[in-house]
Amino acid sequence: MYRTNLLAEINELSHGLAILIDPDKFIVIKDKEHWIERINKLRPDFLFIGGSVVSKSDFDKCVELLHASVEIPIIIFPGNYDQIHPKAQALLFLSLLSGQNPEYLISQHIKSVDYLEGIDIEVIPTAYLLVDGGKQSAVAYVSQTQPIPQDGKSIALKIALAGKYQGKKLIYLDAGSGANNIVPAEMIQEIKKSGLPVIVGGGLKTINDIEQCHRAGANIVVIGNKIESDVDFLVELLYYRSKKLQHSL
Repeated sequence: MYRTNLLAEINELSHGLAILIDPDKFIVIKDKEHWIERINKLRPDFLFIGGSVVSKSDFDKCVELLHASVEIPIIIFPGNYDQIHPKAQALLFLSLLSGQNPEYLISQHIKSVDYLEGIDIEVIPTAYLLVDGGKQSAVAYVSQTQPIPQDGKSIALKIALAGKYQGKKLIYLDAGSGANNIVPAEMIQEIKKSGLPVIVGGGLKTINDIEQCHRAGANIVVIGNKIESDVDFLVELLYYRSKKLQHSL
C-alpha cells in the first residue's frame, strides 16, 4: 500500500526497524522467495535499498522485484547519484556532513537533479554522519572521509545541529556495514538533543544491540549485513518486534 509523508512516520516511531538491502548482494541470492517470505512476515517499517558500489541495472532490478513482492515502503539509501527509481516511495537525500569531500556534500546532489525532476518521490534531506566502527567501511573508502571517533559525541552533535540549521530533517548515524562496534548509546542520546529524528545503522548483530539503540533514542535501527550472513536472524527480529508491539498496545 502506498503511503505518504514517510518523514512524519519516522518521527513518530520509537522502536522502528528498517532492513537495508544491498542490490549487489541481493541479486545473487539463490532463494529470493524464501527471503522475501520472511521479510513479509517480519513486516519491518521500511526497506532501505542502496549500496556504496552498485551498478544501475542491479539497483533497478532490485527495486522492481521488491516493489512487486512486498507491501513495505521502499526508501532509497543511495550510494551514488543514479540510485533513484520511481517505484520507491522516498529517497534519503544524504549529505555526508561528517566529511569534507565536496563530491558527497553537493556534487552528487547536483548530478541527481535530472533523475529527481522526472519522478514523484518524497525527498528527505538527511544529515549523514559516519561513526568509527572499528574497521574501514566501504563508505569511508569510497568517499575518502574520516569517521567521527567513538568518543566524539560533542563533535557529532555540532555536526547534527549544523545540518539542522541547513534545513536537514533527519539524522543518520552509520558505523558502516559489518562494523566491529556499533554507534555508542551516549552519542545517540547526544544527537537526540538536536530535536530531529535519528536513524542508526552499522554493525548491529544482536537483539541487545538493537534494544540498546532504541533505548538511547533511535527512531529507527537499520539491519543489513547481519541478515545477509544469517537469514534466520529475521526470526529473532520477528519475536522482538512482536514483544514491542504488545507493550505499545
